[in-house]
Amino acid sequence: MINIYSDDEIKKIKKAGHINKLTHEYLASIAKPGVSTKYIDDEAGRFIESMGGKAACKGFEGYPGNICVSVNDEIVHGIGSEDHILRDGDIVTFDIVVELDGMMADSATTVPVGSISKKKEHLLYHTEKSLYVGLKELKAGVPLGNLSARIQQYAEKHGLGVVRELGGHGIGYEMHEDPWVPNFGKYGSGITLKKGMVIAVEPMLTAGKRNVCMLDDDWTIVTEDGSDSAHFEHTVAITEDGYEILTGE
Repeated sequence: MINIYSDDEIKKIKKAGHINKLTHEYLASIAKPGVSTKYIDDEAGRFIESMGGKAACKGFEGYPGNICVSVNDEIVHGIGSEDHILRDGDIVTFDIVVELDGMMADSATTVPVGSISKKKEHLLYHTEKSLYVGLKELKAGVPLGNLSARIQQYAEKHGLGVVRELGGHGIGYEMHEDPWVPNFGKYGSGITLKKGMVIAVEPMLTAGKRNVCMLDDDWTIVTEDGSDSAHFEHTVAITEDGYEILTGE
């Protein structure tokens, strides 16, 4: 079932989204060479709690971290570790879900650690750009597949692989709600968007092939060929004439 949220409910999601945005800004400022991913995860949990929110990933289906911290070839669900130390030239993704007053907001960013290569700059720039290219397709009355198709077209135009096993989702009272929001597809296909739907749109692109595999921790998903991956995400509400980003203010 796809939930339709009221204006008041969307305002509550946006308040959670504000904490989410501030958390991303704080984590980007401490993501430096020599810092462990466990430190980043601990600081994320502390910061979210200090803002009155809850790190919704903690304990979700047994997940041990406050957020997902994924480095280089780790696409999603990386678990913070004292042994995983960030190095100059790495890229690190923060995937954060904040719960506030019973409502959730989800967003992700991939940031550089120190100085990164031109290839990694290309990956980060175009993955983020693909998100906004897709979002331009959103408004009530249009097929969801328009967004999916535009993300895929943009990514492949710039030589990036589109992960197909993972995608976005509805969000609000629960972290993962209907519908599934793929980053590939056919223009004109899919469900018809309606005002009040809230979805998390999250392109996950690779610098190499799109194939993925899971590590032995049964959480961390990496690129099969070891290529770098980037991940950008916003939670958005569908409006009559477009969309509103709920994790951007």
